[in-house]
Amino acid sequence: MAYEGVNNYCHSEYDWSAAEDNPSMMSVTMGDETETEYQVIFRSYTGALVNFYVDKASGKTRMVESVPTLDIDTVTGTINLFDYLGKAN
Repeated sequence: MAYEGVNNYCHSEYDWSAAEDNPSMMSVTMGDETETEYQVIFRSYTGALVNFYVDKASGKTRMVESVPTLDIDTVTGTINLFDYLGKAN
């Protein structure tokens, strides 16, 4: 469910047209899992990463944008994962 919700969010909020010719330049993948949360990672065509930390109990999801080449992490907000479940891409 964490992957599905984040994937739906990313497809509704980000412009995927840059990846039409090269789909591998943008992606959503599962990351680490702890006792309390899942990590789902969105990779943008710019190389930036958005880490989604999904609380297993509440669905509250923290978003942290990371620019690895500059070693910068920025908290960019929260979403309710359940708002994005069951939505078509």
